[in-house]
Amino acid sequence: MSRPRHRAARSAGFYSTSTVLAVLFLFPMVWTLFSSVHGRQASGRGNGWGIDDYKRLFHYGSGLPAYLLNTTVVALITVCVTVVVTTLGGYAVARFDFPGKNVLFLVTLAILMVPYATILVPLYVFLGWIGLQNSLIGLGLVLAMFQLPFGLFMMRNSFEALPVELEEAALIDGCTPTGVLRRVLLRGVAPGMVTVALFAFLAAWNEFVAPLIFLTDGAKFTLPVALFNLEAGNFGSVDFGALQSGVVTAAVPCVAVFLLLQRYYVRGFTSGALKG
Repeated sequence: MSRPRHRAARSAGFYSTSTVLAVLFLFPMVWTLFSSVHGRQASGRGNGWGIDDYKRLFHYGSGLPAYLLNTTVVALITVCVTVVVTTLGGYAVARFDFPGKNVLFLVTLAILMVPYATILVPLYVFLGWIGLQNSLIGLGLVLAMFQLPFGLFMMRNSFEALPVELEEAALIDGCTPTGVLRRVLLRGVAPGMVTVALFAFLAAWNEFVAPLIFLTDGAKFTLPVALFNLEAGNFGSVDFGALQSGVVTAAVPCVAVFLLLQRYYVRGFTSGALKG
């Protein structure tokens, strides 16, 4: 009888702790959503329900659609470049032997040890040299560069987690290394690719410092920069209702993408990131 009771006590403690943590994490999101539709009461300026805050946000500056489009373009560039480069690089590091392979891998991982803010100014100058300053493409490439270490580590482990016999059998059947990658291995490392894409998307969508430095045209601002300008306000006044509406608008795509890709994300960590 003591073992079932002990198991029941452990289950109760687990679910109680999980519930408390869920409430702590969800409360700010619920309060932000409440404030976005009841902003006047939440900011102490009277009562009122409705979507007036969202209407003001929609027409703020260059317009909410423009900021969302800019953020989406930067996120897509970051995701595409990161996934393509890390997939090819992970395949090369995991399956081929070439001089300096380990050094190249370690140098790529060493990017994680470089303070983020220390290289923004040199990158700003470099983008000016190649004509990508104040450009969404240049910003996307910079953000992709910072995702390469984690992505390469993830994809290398994902490829190493696959049996070498799969590749050998395809080579015997006449496939080229490129054909093996495209027809056989990509299906096996799909969870790792989704994980890399998800991290790249979340990082690019929520990035604030890099767009603030690299973008000088207000019409090209991403949503986080636009919300910062909204928070600054005019003469010290802050439209908290519109700001909360912007926070909700920025969070919805992230939550939707995560929920859509959650099972692939979990499989990517369990099958690739923890092996190798």
